Amino acid sequence: MSMENLPSSLLLEILSRLTDSTDLARCRLVSKTLNTVSHDIRSVTLFCSMSRYLKSRSPETKHLVTPFKTVFTDLVRRSRNIDTVSLGVDRALGTVSFDDVEDECDDLYLTDLSFFKEWLPLICEGLKSLTVSDFWVQSCWRRSDALSLISSSCCTLVKLVIRNAWLSVDSLNSMPTLTNLTLEFVRLDDEDLSRISSCFPNLIELNLIGVGGLKEPKINLLHLRTCHWSVSNAPLSLIICAPNLVDFHLKCIKPRLIVLEAPLLYTFNLSLENTDELNLKNCTNIECLQLNIECLSLGFLCSMFRHCSTVKRLTVDLVRKNDQVEVTEFGLDTLLDFFPNISYLNLGPGPWFVMESSFCKGGLKESIGMKTLKELVAHLVVHEIESTLAFLFCILGKCMKCSDVYVLIHRDVDSYVAGNLISTCRSKFPRVKWRWGIWKEGIKDTLVSDGI
Repeated sequence: MSMENLPSSLLLEILSRLTDSTDLARCRLVSKTLNTVSHDIRSVTLFCSMSRYLKSRSPETKHLVTPFKTVFTDLVRRSRNIDTVSLGVDRALGTVSFDDVEDECDDLYLTDLSFFKEWLPLICEGLKSLTVSDFWVQSCWRRSDALSLISSSCCTLVKLVIRNAWLSVDSLNSMPTLTNLTLEFVRLDDEDLSRISSCFPNLIELNLIGVGGLKEPKINLLHLRTCHWSVSNAPLSLIICAPNLVDFHLKCIKPRLIVLEAPLLYTFNLSLENTDELNLKNCTNIECLQLNIECLSLGFLCSMFRHCSTVKRLTVDLVRKNDQVEVTEFGLDTLLDFFPNISYLNLGPGPWFVMESSFCKGGLKESIGMKTLKELVAHLVVHEIESTLAFLFCILGKCMKCSDVYVLIHRDVDSYVAGNLISTCRSKFPRVKWRWGIWKEGIKDTLVSDGI
């Protein structure tokens, strides 16, 4: 049986599984039946590859390449029921620099308002998801009013993703149906995020990754549950008021003030060098906490969480792996005083070294948190095996419930030293379930043995 004889519903299902709508365009050319069925496709996905980009720039081949915007607009015009659009340039084009571009072309300026006006009105009534990944070389110096058109046209839009663009918020309208917003590597003309908060009041998920142009941003969203915020510049303050926020990842540099009011917050991942003030208002339900901080700020920032007695899983690491960690004194006993109810503790190489050094100078005092710790993850460099073993054994001697230990040894540590450490640990504490692994900067941790 040829494809021409298959039921239309099955053909539509096959076409819907194509991940690149360029293939859809090809199918339309080779078969009248496929061409007819393709008009009912509900999703269009089109990305400009590096190969296509280079061909469109070469004098020998550019006359053979149909303009990218033309291909996309034609796909949209030939479809009746589109509810999902994903449009952009391949990530490989992110390596193209201004020095590589000799003209002021806008053929891949995808947030261009005039381009949006060609195709968005055709599908806006039923559109639920829109993703646009612009070409930064062409978009970064062109201010786009696309957000205004989207907000005034797309009354059913639920998810919006825009990357690599300069966006204006002028004439932005309210979008009560939008629940998921991602802005990534975007210059946003909304210094305090007031327009985002007021025009997208029902956001449940918000991702602001490398968004520039912010000075004193404030997120005030009643329904927000998940937020990933990576701040690219250095705003004076960050204020987050989200009564239903459950999962929050925040990465910034040195804001003077951070205010977080999130009574339902469960998972908090905080990465920053320092701040003058971290004000946690009614954050009494945090159970999973991950801190990536500057070495000199270990004590100060950890003390800011002293009232978060609900924390059960704690991960601590340094923002800059090459910090001179020997200048700081901060003991494990102090950490466990701040977090008295943790059952899981993951220490990066920097914090482990700081706490091992503190142990060598003053020992390890009793702490309330030692009674609850059950699982320990330690990233070791092993400068002196005797002090490392002494510190580890002292922890296990005081933390009687700690029965699961995952030790990751730096890849460059001598194999004889690593082997000696492993055998000594096994013989000293046979009650412990030992797991061993290898870590190295920039590489994912590698598990070598499990449950020995």
